Amino acid sequence: MIAAVIPLAFLVAGLVALAAGALVLRTFGPRYRVGRLLTTTPRVPVGAAVALADGPPRYVSVRGRIDAAEPFEDDAHRPLVFRRTRLERRDRGTWLALEDRREIAEFEVHEGLDAIGVDAGALDTGLVVVSREAVGTAGEVPEHAAALPPTTGIRLRIEQVSAVEHAIVAGVPVRGPADRPHMTAGLGRPLILTTLEPPEAMRLLADGQTRRPLIAAICLAAGLVLVTIGLAAAVVGAVL
Repeated sequence: MIAAVIPLAFLVAGLVALAAGALVLRTFGPRYRVGRLLTTTPRVPVGAAVALADGPPRYVSVRGRIDAAEPFEDDAHRPLVFRRTRLERRDRGTWLALEDRREIAEFEVHEGLDAIGVDAGALDTGLVVVSREAVGTAGEVPEHAAALPPTTGIRLRIEQVSAVEHAIVAGVPVRGPADRPHMTAGLGRPLILTTLEPPEAMRLLADGQTRRPLIAAICLAAGLVLVTIGLAAAVVGAVL
């Protein structure tokens, strides 16, 4: 009886640790899923992604240089292909949108002689770039928040993508307008675009926090070890 209880105890403890690690990761919300997809999605050459647009849907990632025929400029005269400007209000510890404005220029990701377009209109939680932020109160921007109490917290966030950057894009290659291949959301997964290296993107998705990811990693590692010990003990007990 004791020999049967010991493996079960390890297995239960391991499963509890794995569940705890998963729950900690879930506290990051959609960012956890974006981070997981960034690290697990198979990467293919741009030319291969173009070929996939003619076959069954597949979720893949590509990497290359951003290029656009008609980019627009920001205040510093940098050529941009995407800019999202959000005005948000503070409500019980959460930021809620007041305004959400997007500016988009058609662009592609190039790798050598191959190129594939990006459906920038589908970008939402999958946009992973360093944002510019300004925090104040509703009283400082009455033209945008006249209906709010003057002391309400207000945040302006600007996320943009330059036409001179390299990017990682994850999505489903499909044929779009004029039969041109492009990457978009699909198969129940978001379109992801980041101009950061994966480790930097992961830190940004974690909001610069280190404790929660560390706790999750420890729980998951401990869970795997305990489950492995439990299974090994069960096998040894069965043999003996």
